[in-house]
Amino acid sequence: MSRRILILTSALALVCAVPGRALAQSVEAESSTHISNGALAQQPLRPGDIVRLRIWREPDLSGDFQVDETGVVVFPLIGPRTVTEVPPDSLRHQLIDAYATYLRHPSIDVVLLRRVNVLGAVAKAGLYPVDPTMTIADVLALAGGPTAIGDPNKVQLIRDGETITTSLSQRTIIGELPVRSGDQFYVPERSWISRNSNIVAAAITGAISLIIAISR
Repeated sequence: MSRRILILTSALALVCAVPGRALAQSVEAESSTHISNGALAQQPLRPGDIVRLRIWREPDLSGDFQVDETGVVVFPLIGPRTVTEVPPDSLRHQLIDAYATYLRHPSIDVVLLRRVNVLGAVAKAGLYPVDPTMTIADVLALAGGPTAIGDPNKVQLIRDGETITTSLSQRTIIGELPVRSGDQFYVPERSWISRNSNIVAAAITGAISLIIAISR
């Protein structure tokens, strides 16, 4: 009888061991720092950000223009402009008004881009420009998408080594986040249990079969 109890105990330990590890990982992940999301649309540009200017039928005036270390962008035709102290909406209106002085009825599109690092379990980690209308899925697509072991639903926003926001879903919109140039979107690896679901299922099935056999 004691031998049967020992075997039964070992089988139960096998069933519980892996889920227990997964639970510990889950608790550890939930303990990460979470800061309330800000509105990207309200944050002024910073050095390293990009102003994407598109003027209909004016290819020479259109392009991507980067904010230099002094907070200035040099635009064609209208010259240098300090942009780091101007709210994004005001900056758009200022640029449209400035070009309207030189162009008749211009059709102008102004998009403000932040440069971010996409790191972790992605195909092509690197530095990419993102705009407020993009989702996390769009950002990951720029980096070639997550790898086979990457978890695209637990992306972390990291700044200067500190986790700002955790477990972002693929549908999260960049404009809802306090993103700045130089920030990192880190894609973690999926948990051991999710990457080895077949092994876990086989182990549990075998353990249950063993328990049934012993009970008989």
